[in-house]
Amino acid sequence: MRGALTGTNLTLRFLLELLALVALGIGGYHLDAPLAARIALALALPLAAALLWGRYASPRATVRSAPAWYLTQLLVFGGAVAALALCGYGGWAIALGALMAANTAVLWRLGEWHPSVRR
Repeated sequence: MRGALTGTNLTLRFLLELLALVALGIGGYHLDAPLAARIALALALPLAAALLWGRYASPRATVRSAPAWYLTQLLVFGGAVAALALCGYGGWAIALGALMAANTAVLWRLGEWHPSVRR
């Protein structure tokens, strides 16, 4: 049972990571800027987040640093929630933030939310 719970929550975590990238793209597009800048930011913000995540926060991260791991998670997930809230999607921001917090709590309890976890 524990294995199924872990697998389900790790899958949910991956989906939340993808949703965070989408939310950052939405945030970049909704900024008060010319269309070209908005499109560039809608592409650049998720790309920057994905690069940071891959380098510092993914289970196969190339750099193993606990402070960088925690900070990257905070920046990507917190930035995604903030982007949705600032764009006027408060309900979505609350739902995403609550789901991220619940998933993090479950993974932490299962011993799967820690910078030393490698896959």
